[in-house]
Amino acid sequence: MSARPGTRGGRRRTWLLTAALLVAASGCGLTSGSPMVDDVEPGTIGKGRPLEGADLTVVSKQFTEQLVLGAIMGIAFQAAGAEVLDRTGIQGSVGTRAAVENGDADATYEYTGTAWITYLGHSEPIPDPHEQWEAVREEDLGKGLTWLPPAELNNTYALAMNQANYKKYRTKTLSEVAELSKTDPGAVTLCVEVEFANRADGLPGMEKAYGMDVPARNITEMDTGIIYTQTADGACTYGEVYTTDGRIKSMDLVVMEDDKKFFPNYNAAPMIRTDTLKKWPAIASVLAPVTEALTNDVARDLNAKVDVDGEDPHQVALDWMVDKGFVKEG
Repeated sequence: MSARPGTRGGRRRTWLLTAALLVAASGCGLTSGSPMVDDVEPGTIGKGRPLEGADLTVVSKQFTEQLVLGAIMGIAFQAAGAEVLDRTGIQGSVGTRAAVENGDADATYEYTGTAWITYLGHSEPIPDPHEQWEAVREEDLGKGLTWLPPAELNNTYALAMNQANYKKYRTKTLSEVAELSKTDPGAVTLCVEVEFANRADGLPGMEKAYGMDVPARNITEMDTGIIYTQTADGACTYGEVYTTDGRIKSMDLVVMEDDKKFFPNYNAAPMIRTDTLKKWPAIASVLAPVTEALTNDVARDLNAKVDVDGEDPHQVALDWMVDKGFVKEG
């Protein structure tokens, strides 16, 4: 993915190199990173530079949306006066969580559903998104982590199909997919990730919740990016997608409604090390308006700029922060 030369004059980091270094280091603790050096000033956030003197380390997972969210958080901190160490791009969810919990990092954007099920070990999601966030926040306080209010952005699982298959089968909900799997078993073929195929909040749970029984021969496991192209090409009737992925729009896919509300809510929210927040309480007010502006539509647009247009995720984040008036370039 190439960065756009000369865009807005903001200094960019070589994010692919940083991510590669972090992947190498993730098995033995965080030992690498690079300073964020964006030439930004307060816009509607960061006035008075309330984080002047703070040294904050921001982490994220390795996929596009997380790289963008990590950059957004770091840029916000810089505008408020902090020096920011960029350790975005950690491989896997567990390493990112551990970095903040263990004090190797200060903050990240995390997903409520991931915390509730993967980190905190609950098998049943809480259907109401705000109640789930509250439950995660309450339990994580005992682990030295504070969750700030969540975004509307909800990056959860879904099944999607191309327009040709939609015109052929006319399914709009997962209940209708389940019914099709009974009346025409050969029609329901799935392209899914290995993780989704085995997670309780993935394919096994979905099949149980909807009374769906898709034979193993109709399920193909593959990498995320391939799922989108195979679904768009019609190689499988339904592909596992993420609801905020920009490729849904660019490939004109039709997303099935989770009408029984099986999939957990994966609302993005700032997860801050509590000791850091006590020392720098202004973090909450700096991030609040930014988080509030993050919706599924915003996420799809930002993700598409990276995954479809090939732009640098850090530059995409900076452009958005400037366009929204949150920060100004110096």
